Amino acid sequence: MYAIHVTHKRLQQLEKRIAKIKEELAAIEEMRPGSLTRQYKDPEHQSGAYYQLSYTRDMKSRTEYVPRDSVRDVRRQIASYKRFKALTTKWIALSIERCQLKMKRPRRP
Repeated sequence: MYAIHVTHKRLQQLEKRIAKIKEELAAIEEMRPGSLTRQYKDPEHQSGAYYQLSYTRDMKSRTEYVPRDSVRDVRRQIASYKRFKALTTKWIALSIERCQLKMKRPRRP
């Protein structure tokens, strides 16, 4: 009987954590993968700085020029994407645990 109670309590905890993750995911707005780097037209003298976004999408590597006035937005979008990835990874782990616990519960006729 104790094991059933513990399993039920753990399932409730998992459900709450998954619901919280869903709320956090719903709050994410613009996002994009990649890394933003500062490049130089003349690297030796570090002059002619510009920003470049690099990422892989659909198994294709891509590079985009980022205007200086968009750098802050792109950094925010990259951070949002990283947050999205972390949250979905956590959701998957919790979901796997939830499914495993449900399979272990005794079935009611």
